[in-house]
Amino acid sequence: MALPALVVLAAEPLYVLVDTAVVGHLGSLPLAAVAVGGTTMSVAAWLGALMAYGTTGRAARRFGAGDRSAAVAEGVQASWLALAVGVLLALLAQPFAGPLAQALSGDPATAEAAAGWLRVAALGAPGLLLAAAGNGWMRGVQDTRRPLIYVLGANVLSAALCPVLVYPVGWGLTGSAVANVVAQSVSGGFFLYALVRETTQLRPSLSVIGQQLRLGRDLLIRGAAFQACFLSATAVASRFGVESVGAHQIALQLWFFSALALDAVAIAAQSLVGAALGGGSAAEARAVARKVTIAGGLAGVVFALLAAVGSGHIPGWFTPDPGVHDQAALIWPWFIGLMPFAGVVYALDGVLIGAGDVRFLRDITLAAALLGFLPAIWIAYFFDLGLGGIWAGLALLILIRFGTTVWRWRSGRWAVVGVTR
Repeated sequence: MALPALVVLAAEPLYVLVDTAVVGHLGSLPLAAVAVGGTTMSVAAWLGALMAYGTTGRAARRFGAGDRSAAVAEGVQASWLALAVGVLLALLAQPFAGPLAQALSGDPATAEAAAGWLRVAALGAPGLLLAAAGNGWMRGVQDTRRPLIYVLGANVLSAALCPVLVYPVGWGLTGSAVANVVAQSVSGGFFLYALVRETTQLRPSLSVIGQQLRLGRDLLIRGAAFQACFLSATAVASRFGVESVGAHQIALQLWFFSALALDAVAIAAQSLVGAALGGGSAAEARAVARKVTIAGGLAGVVFALLAAVGSGHIPGWFTPDPGVHDQAALIWPWFIGLMPFAGVVYALDGVLIGAGDVRFLRDITLAAALLGFLPAIWIAYFFDLGLGGIWAGLALLILIRFGTTVWRWRSGRWAVVGVTR
């Protein structure tokens, strides 16, 4: 289950890395604009992750109890919710792109370019969220093959389209945004088609959607804490200069890529833990959790070794600017050192989300953000500590979560059996 999930998770950030590399060769200002605009668009990706993770857990418990139709019904209602939220985001981006870009960027030229990119890219939000909801219910019924085909196909198409629109067609940053919209819309369309083929019960149910919203409240708060962290980090990096925010964009996208790739095992854990608990077997759920923890830690070590080997070459893939390279060198030791800890954290996140233990995850994420990440990066800003200070904040975020999730896993309190928690 983890192998096709790995490709699905890696496809979107891999496309963003391709996009970053294509735009980076336009110059440091377009790269900074994508950093600011892309960080704002990450709000839609965050909402998509919430829908996918919440739907997986609910669908998996019903699938484990032997009721596939009820599991698919969760996907129907999640898709209605995804479509409504996606359209709302696309509409809101048109008047608010400018003020948001200005707030995140200390440079007027960067803000103007970022706002133009964001207005176009936001049109892909409905497709992005539909794909997330589709991934959620399909993982819940332990189908990871079709999501692999849908997501990979759409992103390969747009990865090929992006450099063509940016350079030969001459659309520049706008071409990058259009390629984003194509990928997200095509992928969302595939998942919608799969849902229509799966069931004829397609009417929206406000009561079920309400239950999903209530049960997703803790994931929403947890996700908001992450968004506050990364939006603040981009805002602080922007105030250290164009080269700093460009280097931060490269490192942050590589971090997101690594995180989502490491999440592949966690995705399998969500489905398997949810199905085991839905079927009444706490022992099986605990066995999955042990394997996932070991696998996550080993995967994190592998990623750290790859990052160490490529430390002198990877930033050059994205931009020829030596100033950006110098700033990236400040980040790299943090990137390498944190990866093994992150592997364990992401794996145990999957276990606890699959078990529905999201209130605990909410509390420790808020603590890590408010007591670790946010104070550290604003101290970095006030004392001019540069990118090293920002990434020290990320280290606190990861290490606090590492200690608390390992403790929760060892306690066994998360393994509550039943169709609902």
